Amino acid sequence: MLLPRGIMSDAPLGEEDRTRAGAPEAKDSGAAARWQPELIVGKRAAYALATLTGVAVPVAFVGIGAWPLGFVAWVPLLVALRGQPAALAVRLGWWCGFLLAMIGFSWLTHMLATFSGFPLPACVAFASILSAYQGGRLALLAFAYARASANGWHRGLAFAGAFALSELVYPLLFPWYFGASFHEVPILLQTADLGGAILVSLVVVGVNLAVAEVALHLRRLAPADWRTVGVGLAAMVGALVYGDFRIRDIDAAIARAEPVKIGLVQSHIGLFERKSAVADSLALSREAREKGAQLLVWSEATIPGAFDVKTHERGLEKVTKELGVPAIVGGVLYERLDRPAGKGRKARYFNSAFVADAAGKILGRYDKQFLLMFGEYLPLGETLPILYEWSPNSGAFSAGSSFEPLRIGEHRIATMICYEDIIPSFVNKLVRTGDPDLLVNLTNDRWFQNEAAADGTTSDTAEPWQHYALAKLRTIEHRMFLARVSNSGVSAIVDPVGRVVVESVTMKKQALVGTARYMRVPTVYSIAGDAPFWATSAVTVAACFVRRRRRAS
Repeated sequence: MLLPRGIMSDAPLGEEDRTRAGAPEAKDSGAAARWQPELIVGKRAAYALATLTGVAVPVAFVGIGAWPLGFVAWVPLLVALRGQPAALAVRLGWWCGFLLAMIGFSWLTHMLATFSGFPLPACVAFASILSAYQGGRLALLAFAYARASANGWHRGLAFAGAFALSELVYPLLFPWYFGASFHEVPILLQTADLGGAILVSLVVVGVNLAVAEVALHLRRLAPADWRTVGVGLAAMVGALVYGDFRIRDIDAAIARAEPVKIGLVQSHIGLFERKSAVADSLALSREAREKGAQLLVWSEATIPGAFDVKTHERGLEKVTKELGVPAIVGGVLYERLDRPAGKGRKARYFNSAFVADAAGKILGRYDKQFLLMFGEYLPLGETLPILYEWSPNSGAFSAGSSFEPLRIGEHRIATMICYEDIIPSFVNKLVRTGDPDLLVNLTNDRWFQNEAAADGTTSDTAEPWQHYALAKLRTIEHRMFLARVSNSGVSAIVDPVGRVVVESVTMKKQALVGTARYMRVPTVYSIAGDAPFWATSAVTVAACFVRRRRRAS
């Protein structure tokens, strides 16, 4: 990638700018050359470059999926931020992040319209507010990078540390990781068993850092730091070599593991019209069983209605006894309250998954813990019940607390509901607590998909594919098979190196059967989790406020 020289500023950083950037004062010009970050681009050019990254990253990400662009998508922002004072860097980062969210998560408007029932203009405004908040993630990255590099710390290390910090600590309504852009290229994902999704992201960020150095050098705008180039390229080569080795190793473990044919029941039921949900799901289950399914998985809350927590087994077993094989199904429980809660509610509700044996007997349950804001609860809803009147489609669920796996015979199944499968730290707790040998996810992404048009056609959004791509990384982090069923897709079985065994199309009733295996290979990430990145983040924060000491000449 070559940067056009015409948009660059050749003006040196003045004393006032250096002070504003927080750079240490230099006693001589030689020291300044060593320690002062040079302002490479002017303000207008910096915003133009930040805009390029704000467009390029979502184009590379899942949805559009031009993943090769990911190797250079961050280069414009890297050039834009180089040598900038922290205040301007924050604005550049926020603008880039805002554009990224508006383009990459354009389905937010449809989601808000479905959940809230608000008019379209209000939903567009809310989506813009959410995107503005999500832009804060790159504002944090830009601030940490600008401060640390201005304090004399190595630019490449400062950006990598700031990137890890932003992916780890910034809270998002829908957590996402840049590394998921490469979900269709398993060899690039295998370092996830060492450092999770963040390490996958950092390997590609290293390539972006190398390209930025070479591009600036070729345009004669700045001398290249060849150490950054070497480390960035070496990290990618190392990841590819490790990926090839690890895939071969895990394939050998897969061959030794116990197989199980899993039937994925994608019933494609309507959000608000669920009369045929059970009948359709039973028919698809019979089809899957005829194809040899030994375990059935239904989607989130497939069984309509709510069951009393004290007597739910009787109601559920009327359905599960007809399945003929062990099954994991989704439903809703309620527990009566001694005194009314917000919205005058006399009960609290749980979004749950249930496991049944071949005779239909309910053996256990898992209650969802990470509830979806605006969908399953409203912030301050308990304190201000009128919020539920303003947003009538929002649920009022309570969170579960148990990390225990569901059990079928001697097998232990870590079960996740909805977007719990895209939260690495949460899945780590499930795995450490239950020592499972299979991952299962029940979800319903119909909220984010477009309903049938007047002519009977249906269309899709990027959200189900983004959710699916992010979930794939859990299989590599813990070296287990994942069986996930989404009401309207994407339903799939993914193996422990991130390859697809079977995969549904979206917006269609389907009964898929594929072979998974009960297995788990312990990994560094399943033991250490994100601890190394917490340490990295702490060092990065310190670098924002501590100047690097210069060596005596």
